[in-house]
Amino acid sequence: MNDKEYAPLSPQCVRNLNDKLYEKRKTGALEVERLVREYVIANDHVKIRRILKILGDDFALSNHPNARKGGAIGLAAAAIGLGKESQNYVRDLVQPVLASFQDSDSRVRYYACEALYNIVKVCRGNVLPYFNEIFDGISKLMSDTDQNVKNGTELLDRLIKDIVTESPSFDLMAFMPLLRDRIYAKNPEARQFIVSWLAILDAVPDINMIVLLPEFLDGLFNILGDSNPEIRKMCHDLLTEFLAGVKNSNVGVKYEGMANILIIHCNSNDDLIQFTAMTWLREFIGQAGRTMIQYTPGIINAVLPNLQSASDKQRNVAEAAKSLNDALKDLVSDTDDIPSSQEVKSEGSEKLNEESTNNLSSSSQLDVREVISVICQILGRGNFGTKIAALEWLSHMLTKVPKRTFQYVDTFFPVLLQTLSDESEEVVLLDLEALAEISSNPAGLQKKPPTSTSPGKTKPQDHPENCGGLNEYFSKFMACLVELFKKDRQLLEPDERGYFIIRQLCQLLTAEDIFKSFSHIIVDEPDVLFACKIVQTLNTILLTSTELFELRTQLKNLDTQGSCALFCCLYKSWCHSPIATISLCYLTQNYHHASDLLQAFGDLEITVDFLKEIDKLVQLIESPIFSYLRLQLLDVQHNQDLIRSLYSLLMLLPQSEAFKLLRNRLDCIPQYQLMAIKDKPQSSKDPRPLVSKINFKDLHQHFLHVQARHRAARSQKVKAPVRA
Repeated sequence: MNDKEYAPLSPQCVRNLNDKLYEKRKTGALEVERLVREYVIANDHVKIRRILKILGDDFALSNHPNARKGGAIGLAAAAIGLGKESQNYVRDLVQPVLASFQDSDSRVRYYACEALYNIVKVCRGNVLPYFNEIFDGISKLMSDTDQNVKNGTELLDRLIKDIVTESPSFDLMAFMPLLRDRIYAKNPEARQFIVSWLAILDAVPDINMIVLLPEFLDGLFNILGDSNPEIRKMCHDLLTEFLAGVKNSNVGVKYEGMANILIIHCNSNDDLIQFTAMTWLREFIGQAGRTMIQYTPGIINAVLPNLQSASDKQRNVAEAAKSLNDALKDLVSDTDDIPSSQEVKSEGSEKLNEESTNNLSSSSQLDVREVISVICQILGRGNFGTKIAALEWLSHMLTKVPKRTFQYVDTFFPVLLQTLSDESEEVVLLDLEALAEISSNPAGLQKKPPTSTSPGKTKPQDHPENCGGLNEYFSKFMACLVELFKKDRQLLEPDERGYFIIRQLCQLLTAEDIFKSFSHIIVDEPDVLFACKIVQTLNTILLTSTELFELRTQLKNLDTQGSCALFCCLYKSWCHSPIATISLCYLTQNYHHASDLLQAFGDLEITVDFLKEIDKLVQLIESPIFSYLRLQLLDVQHNQDLIRSLYSLLMLLPQSEAFKLLRNRLDCIPQYQLMAIKDKPQSSKDPRPLVSKINFKDLHQHFLHVQARHRAARSQKVKAPVRA
């Protein structure tokens, strides 16, 4: 361009602005300032725009670095010359300088920062329409490789913050899209820049950042995980301020917009992020109450794995998780037991009343189906502490919302059965408590259980339905429990899990119901060896466990129709084990029948296991359980059947330690009474009126029938061909 095309700038001014020396460019800039000031006085807007266009197009956007530097300093000088009139030329002043922010020459970037600083200082709030462009440029230069550029950017940044703070016209909504984009920056300087800006905006009284929290909360939590301790602290302090703002805000807090974000960060691998997210959710529950109930599944899934701390470092996380978990449980109430619209439709229920329908349409509805789904997933893959918490939640659901929970019983019932095999006794105990609650919950009476049964098992509806307060799931549970023992017979060994399960069930429900149910299932068990094993286990528990004292007393006296019916029920399955049957007769004081049965033992196959069972019975006779039996030996006249049965046992035994023990006991019987037996024979009729009504003849035939099944099974096993 010739000199005329640069007019009204003089040729010397143009040469100075293009010079490589800073002093020359500064001289040219001073001439620009003088010219602009003169044109302002003369009100010559045309020449002012002409100068700004030349400085912008021909200098700031030039291909020559020195010219770009001259353009930046010239535009700053023009802004100073314009003074208050600069408000009419903001675009012409700002845009060319911003373009130089991305210049490849660090000196050009530095002069651009310096120039924009001077322009903004003159224009003040008039630059806010271009705030996003300025912010974008500054955010990038904050991580510049040149320290001078970074220093200049920091000065410009502080000035912009001052202007935003003092300006009532800042357009926060227009800024949000850019903030959402920049907040996910990975660079430490850029992150620090973002956090500082959010802190500044939050401090402005006329700006309500709490309303806009959902827009940038996720990004802030990402920054909270930065490896730089200073940035982490800045971000944590800012989040603390925002949470305080949430506590103090009566309106405008968008809990729904932030809940899922916080749930996601509860799953973070960073302890600080986890702790902070849980703290926020706990506060949300305190502030929003029922609004948060809809997020129960997600919170449970995120919180339960963190209830136990793996180290001191994670103790805060565990404490925060417990506080959040407890608060969430408190939200669940009886009002949540109104079925959801989908559940109502699937069950074909009648139309709900208007109040219930209004409740269903609310977003503050507990999603029982998803809660159950999460619990089942945790029970399938969780660790010890997580499973404990999941089972506690299930029990809580069965207590607070039993009707809706039972809608999904077919989902969690099999999972609970599988959990019985867990290696932790505490997990198994809680699992049993849940199964016991399912078995006795009135809601279960309105829900039919699955009709499928295990091979060889009687159908649930064939089980005793006269168990007080128990529903059909009890029968299903007991059948599945027997199947579990059948698959893993090691569980039935002393000191193994089977003993623990049966004893706990007797405490959680009633021992009578448990033993009657076992008996009904076992009586027709085709695998007679397994039936014998489980009967021996049940018999040992019956005779030795302190939890079964009342049941033993009931059977010992047989003074009610119920106790007599219980004896007959147990007897039919106890027949799978001859010695267990004799034990039951001793417990119930049916000595005459015991003596009759023992006479038939001569036809049974006497094996080593059979003799071991007699040995155990002899040991039991010497235990406190049978102290009454031993005392009855003193009354020979009225207990001849007892003495005869004990001598029968003695004759079955080889001369072992058990033989010596029983013989020593029988030697304690007063000899003078034994001599008088033949003079006063004992009546075989039991003095107990209800016992006399028991058909012992049929019971004896049942015993022989069962033993015949055992002989046939052993014979079949012997005849089976040996596979190569």
